[in-house]
Amino acid sequence: MNLTLKKELPIIGIVLTPFVYLALIWKSLPEKVPTHWNIEGKIDNWGDRSLLILLVFMLPVLMYLITIVAEKIDPKKRIALMGSKFYQLKFFMVLFMSLLALFFIYISKNQNFSSPNLIYVFVGVLLMVLGNYFKVIQPNYFIGIRTPWTLENREVWKATHVFAGKIWFLGGIIIVLGGLVFPGFTFSKAFISIGVTIALVPIIYSYFKFQNLEKNNIS
Repeated sequence: MNLTLKKELPIIGIVLTPFVYLALIWKSLPEKVPTHWNIEGKIDNWGDRSLLILLVFMLPVLMYLITIVAEKIDPKKRIALMGSKFYQLKFFMVLFMSLLALFFIYISKNQNFSSPNLIYVFVGVLLMVLGNYFKVIQPNYFIGIRTPWTLENREVWKATHVFAGKIWFLGGIIIVLGGLVFPGFTFSKAFISIGVTIALVPIIYSYFKFQNLEKNNIS
């Protein structure tokens, strides 16, 4: 067996798991399933159960294809320099998307979304994993904090990702703890605020880091 294919088999298995679960419960699914819940966990939209197939494609399958394509078409082959770290990152990203797909299929079948705590924990763990890997991501056009300033300067890229890694890891810990401590949707507003903060702060940091380096170079 081709070594590359053999290496990819565990990830392919993870990608296929939601399809297997969906096939097993397909006959027990109602014709109409909930497709959206509001911030209070109440169903506010319905759709045909076939939309669940699209959901599985849009989560683990699409994520897996994006990682494969990104590595193949990376013009400077920087992603390849990550070696096993990129494989591990791909593994965790696909695993997260598959678990998310399984979760949505499950709550669609039961038509009940009384608590989002499991999603909080999932997202928190993902942020911790990504934060841990940020420091090894090489400058590229596909993954990481890709701002005009990080892509322009390798030092800015490295500093931004080290900084972002720390706050993403910390944000992940807070989200996991919030999901475990606070019941139901109590933590939802804090969850959104943390997500916005850890997304915007590294971008702002990269700008000021670049400006500082430019100022030092001029002087």
